Formats: sequence, structure tokens, C-alpha cells
Amino acid sequence: MTSKKLLNSVAGCADDALAGLVACNPSLQFLQGHRVALRSDLDSLRGRVALLSGGGSGHEPAHAGFIGKGMLTGVIAGAVFTSPAVGSILAAIRAVAQVGTAGTLLIVKNYTGDRLNFGLAREQARAEGIPVEMVVIGDDSAFTVLKKAGRRGLCGTVLIHKVAGALAEAGVGLEEIAKRVSVVASAMGTLGVSLSPCSVPGSRPTFELAADELELGLGIHGEAGIRRMKMATADEIVTVMLDHMTNCSNVSHVPVQAGSTVVLVVNNLGGLSYLELGIIANAAVRALEGRGVKIARALVGTFMSALEMSGLSLTLLLVDDTLLKLLDAETTASAWPNVPKVFVTGQKRTREAPRMPLEAPDSTDEGGVASKRMVLVLERVCTTLLGLEEHLNALDRAAGDGDCGTTHSRAARAIQGWLKEGPPPASPAQLLSKLSFLLLEKMGGSSGALYGLFLTAAAQPLRAGTDLPAWSAAMDAGLEAMQKYGKAAPGDRTMVDSLWAAAQELHAWKSPRADTCQILTKAVKSAEAAAQATRSMDAGAGRASYISSARLEQPDPGAVAAAAILRSILEALQNQGV
Repeated sequence: MTSKKLLNSVAGCADDALAGLVACNPSLQFLQGHRVALRSDLDSLRGRVALLSGGGSGHEPAHAGFIGKGMLTGVIAGAVFTSPAVGSILAAIRAVAQVGTAGTLLIVKNYTGDRLNFGLAREQARAEGIPVEMVVIGDDSAFTVLKKAGRRGLCGTVLIHKVAGALAEAGVGLEEIAKRVSVVASAMGTLGVSLSPCSVPGSRPTFELAADELELGLGIHGEAGIRRMKMATADEIVTVMLDHMTNCSNVSHVPVQAGSTVVLVVNNLGGLSYLELGIIANAAVRALEGRGVKIARALVGTFMSALEMSGLSLTLLLVDDTLLKLLDAETTASAWPNVPKVFVTGQKRTREAPRMPLEAPDSTDEGGVASKRMVLVLERVCTTLLGLEEHLNALDRAAGDGDCGTTHSRAARAIQGWLKEGPPPASPAQLLSKLSFLLLEKMGGSSGALYGLFLTAAAQPLRAGTDLPAWSAAMDAGLEAMQKYGKAAPGDRTMVDSLWAAAQELHAWKSPRADTCQILTKAVKSAEAAAQATRSMDAGAGRASYISSARLEQPDPGAVAAAAILRSILEALQNQGV
């Protein structure tokens, strides 16, 4: 079965993709009648060397994304994973020669079709009297025994584009550029790994991988790698890759060792999420620095892809100051990243966090009755939330992510851990403030923010007093803050429904001689009833508001959790004879 792709037609997809890049980039132009993109300021290159590259489409942003001042002059694109036509390559050479360039360098990845087609175009151009040189880049570090075909051209080719572009911009001659980039290429290696195959438009996937497997050392067209291995952590995968790339017994290894200085490229092969890419990049930096390797620059992103392949490649290039200056030289190429011109290794990566503001000393002895009472209440709340984890998750699945129970359990475990560190403040205001910071840091999600808002605001009235009217005011203040920033109101099918119902009952605490337990009992029952009433409500806020109300047949999990918390507080106080 072919995979789904957003195309106009299979036959025209390469043309349409290149047309999109040109349409959005005024510094590029098509060469009429050919799948060739060129700099629109070709006339400015008179007397300088032109740089042409290319290959099959499907590796975007390579190669056309690297056209610009300080990089490529133009690119010849073939159909997906297919070498470009000789006629188009020759037309591009002629086009740049006509503006008076000082020769053309063809930068070609080491694949048979590319070598043949670019090589033939070069010979024809030379027969016409056009000075043309060609460098073939093979940076694949996969194979331990060198094959007749040589090392495949992979993402490291992009670094050659950059070095050659800087040299050409500086006015260096054709033969000198070819010589220098060949030396650079010999000090470079790339290794890929894939979690899934890619598929050429209109075709089946290029290969198959079991759900628990990955392929090490594959090519950018889905060619077989050196071995398959079981899925592992990002750290373990990076270690395997670096071990293989730098193993001296590997004929295609990069001679990187302790004390070496390198440029690192972490390249997305197309389908890897940026979250995963960041994890891999961190693992690679830590692993290299752990081996005593100094990282001069780190490029992380998509540079040479393989359609939608979920995988990555690592490239290591040994560098010195001269080479770094070429890599740091300015370029207008749209796909080249804006990399800081400073060493990665040796930079301070953390900043000390601001210290918490000092609070007034707790007026009540920490080991006193009030503090012990708070502990018993919080322990009861935590036990309740942990017991409700699966139930709340089940209720939450109707609205999408299904993690409400997990989030509340995370909060409960954080509170339990905090209680083990020592007795909580006896001051209600300080207790709520401490809980607010704890939940904001540990609970996560919108629930953590909402509870944090509620507790922060609720603490304020309790600074002036802790009688029953103050607790009622605290409930109102917490609800007001929650509604202000969360944009939920009673009737919107959220935790606000339960808390608002309870708050209305707690207003009775403002009356003289109010019965604490009797009023709290009524408040808890109202909260529970309000939570059940959310079954029939249309969601007006939160993630559930994006789901059809017909699908939300269960009560809102946040409202159920809030009611359960209030019930736990009531039962804990009753057990203490309050």
C-alpha cells in the first residue's frame, strides 16, 4: 500500500517542490526548460568560481535550500531519488559560464548515477572550452570494509557546500577550491540510523522494520545499512553510532579522539520530531565531551533528508581555526542555520535560579497541633488522589489526552515527598503558598497552573486572619483568580463547577456562630453534585471544549477530582474531631 502524501501529481512533485522554493525566495530563479534553480544575481559572480550541486529530489532542503551568496550558485534536481539529466546539468554549467564566471566546480555525492551524469556533463562542457572541475563527496562511515563503489555521499556534503562557497566568495581559484574541499572531505564522516522507512511518491515503503527494530548505517534513499538492532535509549543509540564512526578498525572511520576539535551536525532524515532531535543532540554533545572531544560548532536541524524517514544522521568534521572561519563566513542560503560563532564546549549552560523570597517566620510552633493537623489532612488528600488515578484517567480520555489522574497523582506524590522533608508551616497562608509553588513545579499541565493560581490567591486573605470568614474569603479569592486566568465559569464543565458550588455554601461561615463541620459537609455535597451535573453540560472551556458534547457522557474529571479533594479534607477533619 502506498503512503499518503500531499501532492498534485506523482510525476510533477519534484517540479512543484522546487517551484515552491523559488516562489518564496526572490533570490532564486528557474532556468527555463530545466529543473534547475540558480541565484538571481548571477551577474554579480563575474570573475568568481561558480558552484553547482544537486541530485535526486526528496532530500530537501538539500540541495536547493543551500543556494545563496557564500554557498551554492545553483542546483540541478532530478526526480525523487533519481539523478538529474545530463542536459540540465550542462545547461546550468553554460548558464553560469555565460555571465563570466571563473570556472565551475561540481559538488557531487558519491552515487553511481550522479557520478555518471555530472561527469558526462563536465566532459561535454570542457569540450566546449568551459573550465569545470568535479569533486565527489563520500562521507559515509558505515562500512568497515571499503567497497569498490566507495563511501556514499551523505549529509556531510552540506558542509562542503559551505566551505567551497566561502572560498569562492573570497575569490579563490577553481583548482584551489577543488583541492581544499577534497582535503576537508577526507576528515569527515557521517552515520545514519532509522526507525522507519521512507516511501517514494506512488510507491510502497523502501524497506520494512519491525516495531522494536532500528537500522544502523543506512543510506539516504533507504539503502541497506550495516545491521539491525533492537530499539534502545537515545543515549545508547548515540553511543553505538559514535563508537562505530570513530573505531580505528573501521576503514571509513573519522579519526576523532580525545583532544580533537570537531563540528557536529545532527541531521533529521525527515520524520523525526524536534523533541527527539533535541534529545539526540544533547546525547551527542554529552557523549563527545565525555570522550574529551571539543565541539567547535553544533548544527541541529534538517539539512539532508530522505523524504519522511524517521531517523537521523550524525556528522563529525575535524576542524582547525582556518576551516572554522570558512564555516562561519556569511551566507544568504535559506537552509543554513544561524549558528553562534563560539565554541559549544566550554560554555556555561546553566544559570543559577533566583532564590525564593524570604517569608516571615511561622508564628506557630512547627511541631504544634496545627501543623500535625495539616499533615493528616494532606496525607488523606494524597491517598484519595492516588486511589483515583485510573478512574480520572478513564474520564479524561473522552476529552483527548487521558492524563488527569496521572497529573493529580504526580501532585500527590510531590506533596508526600515534601511532607517527608519536615513538618509543614502551621500558618495557613504560608502552607497554601508552599503548596502553590510545589504544584506549579511538580504537577505540570494546566491543572498544575490552575491549582497554583487558586492556592496563591487563596493564601492572601489568610495573612490577615484565619477565622471562618477568612477561609470563605480565601475560597472566593482562589476561584476569582482561577476564573480570571483560566477563562472558565460555572457551567463550563470544569473543576470550577465543583469549587464554585462549594464556595457558595461556605459563605455561611461569615455568619456568627457558624457550624464549621455542618457547613463544610453541605459544601462537599454541593461540590459532588456539581461534579455529577457536568455530565449534561456543554464544555465551554479547557481541552474538552473542542470535543462534541455528544461524546462527553461522563462527568468532568477535573470537577470530580476537586470534589474528591474537598471530601478528603472534610473526612480528615472529622476524624480529628473538628
